[in-house]
Amino acid sequence: MMDWTDRHCRYFHRRLSRHAVLYTEMVTTGAVLHGDRDRLLGRHTAEQPVVLQLGGSDPADLAEAVRIGEGYGYDGFNLNCGCPSDRVQRGTFGACLMGEPELVAGGIAAMRRATALPVTVKCRIGIDDRDAYEDLRRFVDIVANAGCGHFIVHARKAWLQGLSPKQNREVPPLRYADVHRLKAERPDLRIDINGGILDLDAAAAQTAHVDGVMIGRAAYQNPYILSEVDRRFCGEAISPPAREAVVEAMLPYIAAELAAGTRLSAITRHMLGLFQGRPGARAWRRHLSENAHHPGAGVDVVTDALAKAVRGHDRLAA
Repeated sequence: MMDWTDRHCRYFHRRLSRHAVLYTEMVTTGAVLHGDRDRLLGRHTAEQPVVLQLGGSDPADLAEAVRIGEGYGYDGFNLNCGCPSDRVQRGTFGACLMGEPELVAGGIAAMRRATALPVTVKCRIGIDDRDAYEDLRRFVDIVANAGCGHFIVHARKAWLQGLSPKQNREVPPLRYADVHRLKAERPDLRIDINGGILDLDAAAAQTAHVDGVMIGRAAYQNPYILSEVDRRFCGEAISPPAREAVVEAMLPYIAAELAAGTRLSAITRHMLGLFQGRPGARAWRRHLSENAHHPGAGVDVVTDALAKAVRGHDRLAA
C-alpha cells in the first residue's frame, strides 16, 4: 500500500472502525534513518492501534528504525517480505527476502532486541519457482525460530521478474489452502491471511481457518466496509457510523491540516470511495476530484460534495 495508507488515510479509516489494526505504508529503513522523519513517521494519536511497516534487510538498520519508530508511538512493527516491485528488489528487501530466510531471521532478532512491542512479518506464499508449500513452511520455521510469532501471508506467490506489481496482485493464483495448512501445522503461531478478500463475508469465512484477515485495496477503494468491523468481529454493540457522520467527523481534522499547510487533495483523495455503492457516490467523487486540488481549496469543498451526495441519495429514495 505504498503511497496509499499515509497518516491522512489512517485518520480517515479510524473514523470508520475503532478496533481494526491499521498499517502504515511501507517505509524503508534508509528513509527512516536519513529522511524527513516527521513527514514519514508523524501520526495522529487517534490513529491507534497502528503498526509501522518497514522495508529493509540490514539487521542494524532495522533495529535502529524500530527504536526511532517507537519514539513516534507506534503499537508494533512489521517487516515487509511481500512487496515485489523493482524498487524494493534493487534495495534487497520486500518479496526477494523470501529467498533469504536466514537474513530475515537476523533482522527479526535485531528488531526484537530493540523493542518489547510486537514484531511481525508480512510475506507471500513463495517467489518464482520456490513456491512449493515446503518452501513457505521452511521460511516461516526459520523466521519463527528467531522469535517472530505472527505472520501475515498474502496467498499468492510473487514473480520477481516479468510481472508488474499490479500483475503480481492479480495473475498468480490465490492458494488459500497453503495458508490454512500452515496454520494447521503451526498452531502455536498467529497466522493472518491476505489477498483477494473483497468484503467482510469473505473475511468471516477465512476466520474458520486462520487467526485474522488483512484487507488492503478493497478497504481503500470501498472504505465503508470498515464500518462493520467493530460490530462483526470485535463485539461492539453500537451501530456503524453513517457516511455523513464520518464526513462531519473529518471536518475539524481537515481544517487543522489546511491551517498547517496541507493541500486538501492530500486528504480527500483517500475519501473518494466513501459513498461507493450508494446513490450520490458519483457526485461526491466528481466534486472532490474537480475541486480539491485547486490552490486555496477549503473545507467548503468537502461540505459541498457531501451536500451533492445527500441530494443524489434523497432523489432516488423519493
